[in-house]
Amino acid sequence: MRPQPMIAVRDVAASSRWYQELLGCTSGHGGNEYEQLLDRGRKMILQLHDWDREEHPHMGDPDARPLGNGVLLWFAVDDFDAAVERARGLGAEVLEKPHHNPLAGHHEIWLRDPDGYVIVLAGAPAAT
Repeated sequence: MRPQPMIAVRDVAASSRWYQELLGCTSGHGGNEYEQLLDRGRKMILQLHDWDREEHPHMGDPDARPLGNGVLLWFAVDDFDAAVERARGLGAEVLEKPHHNPLAGHHEIWLRDPDGYVIVLAGAPAAT
């Protein structure tokens, strides 16, 4: 099984650029209606879909807030410190500063993306 989460966004191209910068991933599709973001050019990690396209009637209402209530987009990253710097460079809204999560044994930072979704970047667990 391979999860392939899809989020609805107002500007697919802008969101694609934002996520590519944040995660160091690449475009696998491109375009203004739909995008596939790939890790190392191979594995799809996230899909972006334009709110205004009607082929998916169950995506929800873009004006209902908060978007994704109860859903977090959680990314385990190999380069946590560099990812934090990329988030700062993007001016991402920081919800929780970088910190050590003792229960999970890793560092994490909580952000909000340009559409309002909550994003968590988690580093590799500390070696025991």
